[in-house]
Amino acid sequence: MDVPFRSALVVPALLVLAGCAADGGSQPRTSASPPTTAAAPAAAPTAAPSPVAAAPAASAPPSPPPLPPIMGFRDAVLFAANNMLKAATIATPDSGTVPLVVDPLIDGNSGVQSVATQTLEKEFVGLVRNSYPKFEVQPFAASTLAKASLLFIGTFTAVDAEGKNAGAKEWYRVCLAMLDLRSGKIVSKGFARSRTEGVDSTPVQYFLDSPTWVPDTATDGYVKTCQGTRAGDPINPNYWDKIVAAALINEAFQAYEGGRYQEALDLYRGVARTPQGDQLRVHNGIYLSAWNLGRKAEAEEAFGRIVDYGLANKRLAVKFLFRPGSTVFIDRQELAESYRIWLRQIATHSGQQQSCLRITGHTSRTGPEPLNERLSTMRAQLVKQRLESIVPSLSTRSVAAGRGSAENIVGLGTDDARDALDRRVEFNVVNCPV
Repeated sequence: MDVPFRSALVVPALLVLAGCAADGGSQPRTSASPPTTAAAPAAAPTAAPSPVAAAPAASAPPSPPPLPPIMGFRDAVLFAANNMLKAATIATPDSGTVPLVVDPLIDGNSGVQSVATQTLEKEFVGLVRNSYPKFEVQPFAASTLAKASLLFIGTFTAVDAEGKNAGAKEWYRVCLAMLDLRSGKIVSKGFARSRTEGVDSTPVQYFLDSPTWVPDTATDGYVKTCQGTRAGDPINPNYWDKIVAAALINEAFQAYEGGRYQEALDLYRGVARTPQGDQLRVHNGIYLSAWNLGRKAEAEEAFGRIVDYGLANKRLAVKFLFRPGSTVFIDRQELAESYRIWLRQIATHSGQQQSCLRITGHTSRTGPEPLNERLSTMRAQLVKQRLESIVPSLSTRSVAAGRGSAENIVGLGTDDARDALDRRVEFNVVNCPV
């Protein structure tokens, strides 16, 4: 189930361990040393052979080190950061300092930046400046990236008791990594576990406002570089290949967060013209910037490109918001206008491409699951009907389904801006019926 929440715009929307395992554990590589035996004295008599030779005792595998305790948020951040920084063996140049560029930290489940990830980043930067003067922290931009040899990344991920994104969230995984941009490898890692109390995982404004979501290969590469790796492993190619575009996108993101929408629009357009610019976060950025500038026709055209991107990738999640326990959209003028544009573009572009769609509703974890499943199905049916009223041929090329909370991405069950993505309506391109 879900409850409404307020958004400012269009939609409401991370002990030294060798690496962070994706399931929440982190085990260093170890090798069992062969057992040593004392040499027999030369004069010792030879014992008569036993009729049954005793098999040599098998050496037990080494026990993995215990996971660090679940700590308070700040303690966990400092624990992981100190271990990562202490483990980094870096030659200091004649200048006395090594530039360390910080690629903004993200949520490991959804890929968004939140109040929590930004707070984690601020704690890290403060620690480096106060205790590790050989590193000179620099922002993530194309200009700083071109001159730096080291890059810092990190994820902050809500997980269940087993360290997975499946059940109720019980702790946060802090995973940090320092990367060598010259060798393309991971220099050092840091891992900790944080309690959930006092953690504000509300997405920052751009992600609150973003109308759509799909799994992004560049973001997935970022997460996979940090999680499930060890020092010495290569940077994931999906992140490595798009890192310059990511720096340009971050400059546009900063302009949007600062309310400089024309600057943001120009920067997003510039990234879109690059070979690596066909990314959802770029298309969302163009749409949002144009909308905030009052250029509704330009925004609608941009949303059409978002739909084309989703159809090409066979998946697009849209953050339609409904009244609690209802199949009626939240009654807000700015949302009503946005939804008309979104539905028109989804219907028109799906019709033009002769796409067949499975329209799937989703809910958060709160409430009885059988009711969530029914409610999510009914909401998907409503969206299907709206699309058919615009392009009637979609009536034979689309089906509605509901998944309740079975496929939550955030999984917090807060029913507010933090888990809006869990209450999405998803459009998947499927094979057309024969």
